[in-house]
Amino acid sequence: MRRPDPPFAHRYGTWPALALGRVSIGGSKMAEPTKTATLSLDGKSYDLPVYSPTLGPDVVDIRKLYDQADVFTFDPGFTSTAACESAITFIDGDKGELLYRGYPIEDLANNCDFLEVCFLLINGDLPNATEKKDFENMVMHHTMVHEQMQFFLRGFRRDAHPMSVLTGLVGAMAAFYHDEIDYSEPHAREVAQIRLIAKMPTLVAMAYKYSVGQPFIYPDNSLSYTANFMRMMFATPCEEYKVNPVLVRALDRIFTLHADHEQNASTSTVRLCGSSGTNPFAAISAGIACLWGPAHGGANEACLQMLNEIQANGGVDKIHEFIAQVKDKNSSVRLMGFGHRVYKNFDPRAKLMRETCYEVLSELGLQDDPLFKLAMTLEKIALEDEYFVSRKLYPNVDFYSGIVQRALGIPTEMFTCIFALARTVGWIAQWEEMITDPEYKIGRPRQLYVGETTRKVPNISVRK
Repeated sequence: MRRPDPPFAHRYGTWPALALGRVSIGGSKMAEPTKTATLSLDGKSYDLPVYSPTLGPDVVDIRKLYDQADVFTFDPGFTSTAACESAITFIDGDKGELLYRGYPIEDLANNCDFLEVCFLLINGDLPNATEKKDFENMVMHHTMVHEQMQFFLRGFRRDAHPMSVLTGLVGAMAAFYHDEIDYSEPHAREVAQIRLIAKMPTLVAMAYKYSVGQPFIYPDNSLSYTANFMRMMFATPCEEYKVNPVLVRALDRIFTLHADHEQNASTSTVRLCGSSGTNPFAAISAGIACLWGPAHGGANEACLQMLNEIQANGGVDKIHEFIAQVKDKNSSVRLMGFGHRVYKNFDPRAKLMRETCYEVLSELGLQDDPLFKLAMTLEKIALEDEYFVSRKLYPNVDFYSGIVQRALGIPTEMFTCIFALARTVGWIAQWEEMITDPEYKIGRPRQLYVGETTRKVPNISVRK
């Protein structure tokens, strides 16, 4: 029986030198310290090296502080700690700037498709025409998954959340694709990377089809990456599926805008999980589980739920009552889709997603959609109201992407799966960078212990 995912050498001969072929993704040594910071503690002084990155604030190296001074640093959430050296993505929250490998997100979203961005993230630079064609061919000819994956999928309840299903499916890939298990070898890592990029749309579409009771749709390699995904999501065997280029372009832009975002919670999870030397499928599965949280990848789902609740309670006519509740310190009502933990200015992805939102709604004739009108009213209030402006609560990418996905016909519970599909390439680029860094170690955060001191176990007869 012919394997559904043949070895790369069988299909392509010698593995093409695409991944890791342009720049040194990992293993680049940190520059020499530019200055020194001095810490004074208990009458002693300790000199700490300070490094200057190519972009961003200086970084104080505290790796030897525990050995020298017998103290830890305390940074809940790691909001002021650089846990790694990276050359992939840079964010300037004050300027509202996002760079992939030095390229502004605006330029990439307007001039490149998602697979070009994938190539950029895992290789370090954009592909030329030949590299682009070869990379697309490689990805599109590995979109099928092992046929037994569908039997594994059928072990889930029909009403299971698609993110729980996707977490299991991606983790199970290690059981189905274990022919390249030595991830210290570049070839094995490249095979895993391509498999993840190629098969994620198939798995996401399978999770959706299973939830609605429709037959799985096999990939069509004659279509583009994003068009193929939309066909697997929405086609049925009983009629021909027609690709709408405007809608494909919109979803492709969503993929690009979500491809990577520096050391966020899910990326840090992938790095921490991968630091133990586990296989990349397990590490990406861990990232998906982390992404599921409403404070992270579930934000656009929460945003649309908020809009639906406002609509159900009176819509535009009652929106000022909702705003009043948001401003009330004693209220539990939260404004979703506005503000960002990193961006203290306008989210650059939001500007692009806003343009796409109008294009999609115009293409589908949904400009008068009540939910869209409600969203635009809410946007106008937030951009003009001093309460929101002073707090820099601008619309973020989640605010618009949820509206676009709803217009595309993607169910709300699938929103985070779409996010995971897009972010997979960022996760594997970060994983590759970590694995190839000669200074990487298994993650082992320390703690500020505030529990009981040493005590003896009392006899059970005298315990209270």
